[in-house]
Amino acid sequence: MILFNPKTADFDHLDPASRAIMKKTIDYFETRGKKQLKSDYHERVWYDDFLDFIRENQIFSTLLTPAKYRRGNKEARWDTRRICDFNEILGFYNLAHWYTWQVSILGLGPIWMGSNEKIKEKTARLLEEGHIFAFGLSEKTHGADLYSSDMSLTPLGDGKYVADGGKYYIGNANKAGIVSTFGKNTETDEYVFFAADPEHENYDLVQNVVDWEGYVAEYGLSGYPITDEDIMSTGRAAWDSALNTINVGKFNLGWAAIGICTHAFYEGLNHAAGRNLYGKWVTDFPHIRQMFVDAYTRLTAMKLFSQRAADYFRSASREDRRYLLYNPMVKMKVPTQGEEVINLIWDVIAARGFEKDVYFEMAAVDIRALPKLEGTVHVNMALIIKFMANYFFNPGQFPEIGKRDDAACDEFLFDQGETRGLGKIQFHDPALAYDSVDLPNINIFKEQIKVLKEMLISATPDKEQAKNMDFLLNLGELFTLVAYGQLIIEKFNMEKLEADLLEQIFDFMIRDFSKFALTLYSKPDTSEVQMGFCMDMIKKPVMDKDRFDRIWEKQVISLKDSYEMNP
Repeated sequence: MILFNPKTADFDHLDPASRAIMKKTIDYFETRGKKQLKSDYHERVWYDDFLDFIRENQIFSTLLTPAKYRRGNKEARWDTRRICDFNEILGFYNLAHWYTWQVSILGLGPIWMGSNEKIKEKTARLLEEGHIFAFGLSEKTHGADLYSSDMSLTPLGDGKYVADGGKYYIGNANKAGIVSTFGKNTETDEYVFFAADPEHENYDLVQNVVDWEGYVAEYGLSGYPITDEDIMSTGRAAWDSALNTINVGKFNLGWAAIGICTHAFYEGLNHAAGRNLYGKWVTDFPHIRQMFVDAYTRLTAMKLFSQRAADYFRSASREDRRYLLYNPMVKMKVPTQGEEVINLIWDVIAARGFEKDVYFEMAAVDIRALPKLEGTVHVNMALIIKFMANYFFNPGQFPEIGKRDDAACDEFLFDQGETRGLGKIQFHDPALAYDSVDLPNINIFKEQIKVLKEMLISATPDKEQAKNMDFLLNLGELFTLVAYGQLIIEKFNMEKLEADLLEQIFDFMIRDFSKFALTLYSKPDTSEVQMGFCMDMIKKPVMDKDRFDRIWEKQVISLKDSYEMNP
């Protein structure tokens, strides 16, 4: 079974201690039950009980402390595989609980990536004590534009400074043990990351900028005293740790979307399968079955891609930086697919999705947040486009990356190096994956890829088009689909999944490729030659009723009543 089900999940890919963490977390939410979950959601109750649970079971300490700093906890390590599982569980139950975990990961990034060993030792102790963390990067007038940071650190001499300025939209900044704050040295104009404490009298917690269970702060520092012992990194190292932290943190967003969509899928299927209209069960209507099969295959594809992307992330090195394409896709493509999944289910359950007692009410709101955190879809697509030329036309040679479920500490994440030279990064030839499978819809999709590559060679975007982000975003959507399908096929081959599932996934992939081709065709500055290529990209998938029916019976409707959250 590909989809996570709290009632049956055994986490047999994890070691015993990690399995225990996942099962305890499920038990925590199921014991509280849906009524309490929804009550706290509506009343915007801060999740003290969850943080108590985290502290008592040393969960953040175990999952988010690199092995080097584990202070006697032999299970502590930064293991991306089990972090993905924990993301999925928290997303499945409540994005607010996931959020305090996610922004703690961001806050920890500059600490573990920095050179200040005293702060690292302090952080390991704070994690043991159950503290959460915050990432003070964005500002009210500049967003996450690092170049324009107004947070200042003014040297006073003898290793002392004062910090002045404000930060905005900073999760956990009300309660964090350390708020990792990004600014500039007023004397040298160098970037700097330093530690701030919300309990300090010179730390002004201005407001919570959202109406939610979580706290997303606006805070200000006024003459806040800093010493060298509070500084994590300076200069280029501070800049790199900001961006490399986001590389780590953005990976979590796709997994939260997978969790949200999975819970919503079970709830929507149970509801539809239990309703009888006009003398027929709702799930007997052909259009309803189509919506559920599309939702299921999109959700399954989200998870297969993200699992395979995790293998590359865990195996990354200075020589193999392919993760810098796949990570923003887990952040961008997977959550936007999550929105599609929620829309499909909502079209089935209709008004039920607004009711106060159902999980779906939360899912419909929360899924919208994920594509907009840790950089918008546009920012991440602009990054992805930088890799397109090498991906298609300049492949490199790499050893094959296998499944990475091993219990290892992913040390490279905190030593990623400088965040430059993206245009030089190479990838393995996607044809290795696409040519490994001979199925009708895969072959049609390969035809679409071939036309796209021909267009890039024969009708390359001109200088004006290359400056037009609206044009490039749609071209990037086509490129993204190719890389998305590649990793799905790789995971399919590794797990020896049924061909029916892969064919049904590529049914929607072909349709999506055609949709984006038509959108690109319709852009004002698309040339006549490019328009011709776009029309050639529009294809229809092979429709196989027997295959569709098998997917419906064996993989979709068979999930009816397999999960319902405890009341």
